[in-house]
Formats: sequence, C-alpha cells, structure tokens
Amino acid sequence: MHIPWCVRKCPYCDFNSHEAGNALDESAYIAALMADLEQELELNSQRELQSIFFGGGTPSLFSAESINNIIEGISRKTSLAPDIEISFEANPGTFEQQKFSDYKSAGINRLSIGIQSFNDDKLHRLGRIHDGNEAIKAIDAAYAAGFDNINLDLMFGLPTQSMEAAVEDVELACKFQPAHISHYQLTIESNTYFHKHTPVLPATDTIWDMQQRCHDILNKHEYMQYEVSAFSKAGKQCRHNINYWNFGDYIGIGAGAHGKLTDINSPSIQRRWKQRQPATYIKHAMLGDSCSGANKLDQADIVFEFLMNALRLRQGFTYELFEQRTGITTEQLLKDCKKVDPELLVATDTGLGTSQRGFDFLNDVLESLLASKK
Repeated sequence: MHIPWCVRKCPYCDFNSHEAGNALDESAYIAALMADLEQELELNSQRELQSIFFGGGTPSLFSAESINNIIEGISRKTSLAPDIEISFEANPGTFEQQKFSDYKSAGINRLSIGIQSFNDDKLHRLGRIHDGNEAIKAIDAAYAAGFDNINLDLMFGLPTQSMEAAVEDVELACKFQPAHISHYQLTIESNTYFHKHTPVLPATDTIWDMQQRCHDILNKHEYMQYEVSAFSKAGKQCRHNINYWNFGDYIGIGAGAHGKLTDINSPSIQRRWKQRQPATYIKHAMLGDSCSGANKLDQADIVFEFLMNALRLRQGFTYELFEQRTGITTEQLLKDCKKVDPELLVATDTGLGTSQRGFDFLNDVLESLLASKK
C-alpha cells in the first residue's frame, strides 16, 4: 500500500513521492485505494494475504483512523492470514506518542522507523526533517506504544561521514535492541537532487571499510545478515521483503505502486504498475482503470529477475523454489549461469548461491548474468 506524500522530498530519494502541502485528502485517497484493490482482486481472488506493507512517501502522515479504515477495508474484501505481518513505515519527524499507540490498535504489528542517522549534521545534509534527539524519542515512543517488532533504517557512506560517525550510528541503534536493522549505503540515483548536485562522499575504500566494520558490530550484537542490507534477531526477518527476494507474487496498490502476478493456468508472469501522480491515480482508480501499464515477462527476463532478487539472500535458493516460482527447469537455469565465475556463483546439488566474495560483489555477478542474457 503506497502512501505517496512526504513533508519534504529528500535530495537522495528516487521513489514516487510528492510534497503534501496543505491539501492532503486522505478520504479521497482511501476510496481510490479500495477501488484499486477491488480491481486487483479480480485477478487474485483465491489468495490469502500473508503480509501488508505500508510504504512511502511517509505513511505516518496519515491519521491512525485512516490507516484503520484501510486495514478494515482490506479485510472486508479479501481473506487475511491469521498471523499476517502488517508493516508500517514511520518518519521520526511525523510521530506522536498517541499516534503510534493508535497505529498499533489499528492492526500494525511491525514498525519501520526511518532513522538514517543519529547525527544532526548528517541528517541535515540528507534533507531529513528530524534530528538525532527526535529519532531517539521516536524509538522510545514505539516501544512505549507496545511494538516489539521494530526495524530501524540506517544509511552509511553519507556526505563527509567518517568511520567513527558510521560506527556510532550502528552502535547506538544496537543499544535499542530492535528486532531488525536495515543498513544500506547511500547511492546517487538519477532524477534526484543529489544526482544534479552531487555532495562530497567518502572515498570508495572508506565506504567499504565502513560496511565491513559496521557488519562486524551488528554480528557482535547477534544481528544475522540474511540479505544484502537486512539484519535481524533470530526469527525476526521481514516476511514481506523475503517474499520479494524469493520472487513471490504481490499486489501493488496506490499511486506508482508495482505488482507481480503469476498466472498458474498459462503459466505466465506479469508485472503491473499504477498511475504515478496522486490526482491522476485517484481519478483513474475511481473509474476502474488504476493500472497504468503491464508487461508479461519472457523466459530470459524471468530467470534474470529471479536471480536478481534471490541472490540477495545470504543463503541463496533451492532449485525446487526456482522451478516452483518460474516454471523453468533447473537445467535451463544452470545453462544461463554457466558464464558466471564459479568462484562467485556456487552451485550445489540442491541449490544456487554466492560465495562470500560473490555476495560482497553481487553487482558484478548480476552484470555477468545480464551480459549472458543479451
């Protein structure tokens, strides 16, 4: 469920997000979401939802009442798994204690807080609307509201960031003992302010050392790296994101949202995406036409996209999962992967994964796969 509004667009963000201003019509957007969902359920009516993820933008701009209305609307239209994971992204600059409590009462059971850094200077350079003290208050408020499944987002390789500053961020995050920590490098994406006005970033070797040092700290505090940027306590992996990485199906609801659907009768895999501009999305959704486009994947695309996702998992994947999710034989998979350096991509009797070096240089592995696809 994509909530596309923010207080202010961050200079590094390339997501479909828009500054909210004073004209945030929650009721109109909720009506569009429900209309969009009904259209999607025509293709997914027999499936039970295993997870819901409210992403943004900044979902915490919406009132708890609106979030409650969305969840209740979903439950009236389709079946939810008894143990469904409902994740919600929150910005420390938009939190209130009562709001967090009300989100939990609405059914949110996993909270993801966009800390990025606890350092005021780095937050300012990132264009964030909160400071380090507000970040700490938001974590305390989440615990006080009764959340016990909390993710903290942290970035490294920030403008002018030193090794010491990167380590301090991770050490402080670990002291709060969240269930999950997402730790990822700042990258300069096209169509962002930082792409046009690139800040001074640490040297490549320094960023590499930051990553290794921070990973060591996370391991010391018993956070298991199960994906390139994801670390969790035992049993606290993000189920929603694991579904992405295992090439599972998902419905994308909201302005600019993307979805992936397997038609087991064909069989075929289709990607679908929605109108990007909120006003245009609302208009089209209410007319029964929220989908902006769709694309049926060919076999080469399916293999590459599966690998692009599944190889992000530290444990790799089984051939059984590959055949189940793609409808393609293991023999074809291994044929497509034969040009990749065997010291980077390792095949066993039961599955495929990267070596430690391959995991560290996953982009090189994917570039080799992409070259073999052409």
